Amino acid sequence: MKAARFYDKGDIRIEDIPEPEVAPGTVGIQVAWCGICGTDLHEFMDGPIFIPPCGHPHPISGEEAPITMGHEFSGVVYAVGEGVDDIEVGQHVVVEPYIIGDDVPTGPGDQYHLSKDMNFIGLGGRGGGLSEKIAVKRRWVHPVAKHVPLDQAALIEPLSVGHHAFVRSGAKSGDVALVGGAGPIGLLLSAILKAKGLTVIMTELSAKRKEKALESGVADYILDPTQVDVVAEVMKLTDGKGADVAYECTSVNKVLETLVAACKPTGVIVILSIWSHPATVNIHSVVMKELDIRGTIAYVNDHQETIKLVEQGKINLEPFITQRIQLDDLVSKGFDTLIHNNESAVKIIVHP
Repeated sequence: MKAARFYDKGDIRIEDIPEPEVAPGTVGIQVAWCGICGTDLHEFMDGPIFIPPCGHPHPISGEEAPITMGHEFSGVVYAVGEGVDDIEVGQHVVVEPYIIGDDVPTGPGDQYHLSKDMNFIGLGGRGGGLSEKIAVKRRWVHPVAKHVPLDQAALIEPLSVGHHAFVRSGAKSGDVALVGGAGPIGLLLSAILKAKGLTVIMTELSAKRKEKALESGVADYILDPTQVDVVAEVMKLTDGKGADVAYECTSVNKVLETLVAACKPTGVIVILSIWSHPATVNIHSVVMKELDIRGTIAYVNDHQETIKLVEQGKINLEPFITQRIQLDDLVSKGFDTLIHNNESAVKIIVHP
């Protein structure tokens, strides 16, 4: 079968590899669509990062480069391994793509996403969604209703990132949220916030991204920092109180500073973006306003609720798919587009 294999920085090859074995306790999935994540792009441009380099196998998967990529994917079950009795051939599914130790509990309240040596299917090994087929442990396979198109279902994984950030923030219906950045995660997070009954104010510079936020209906207000004083506008929109909660989705220090200034006293700021450089923050404001600043990574038992929101029609993922490509065009039409024309691309999905 065909698969996209990461060898090293800038070196991804489409190769023929053996089909996976559907072992006891696993589910065989024919991949329908797989999204290209910002993490995949970072691996291509600057990696290996999450991907274990050649000669340095991952302590849990035991695998090293070359690695089959792809962790945002949907598909159809084609086989079930011995012992799997609650999944049927033909079901539509998505995958919560974790690689964690077998001794780590994954029930409600368990923080398995923070466990030692955690990694992701499609980065740390165990196959990937940028291939024709994959076999995944039953625990990480989530059924999705067939009325949800499989191309949209591929976005449930990044949507779950937004759901986890919402949970981390403690926000509730009726709150006013300030979202810094209308990139893929900012937009999908905002879709969650709207579905949960929040008023969403977004900050964004890019005309195309502002257009996408309006078109998709995930923002009530969009503020361009080059055109308005964001803090002043937020104060006007909240009768001088400030935002109840803010989400940083850019890894840009100025955006973080703006969120601190625009949050109400006792407000919460959640940082979703991955920072590759140190950040500074006005600690005096954090202290005097008693702000909470919280990090968030990935998701933890978020897929079930996220899937429900999509199945119930509370979130429409179609507007966020900006390009559909074939696996052979992964680099030329996928990565190259994201590198050179990323403002126009929200989510590029691949059909392996």
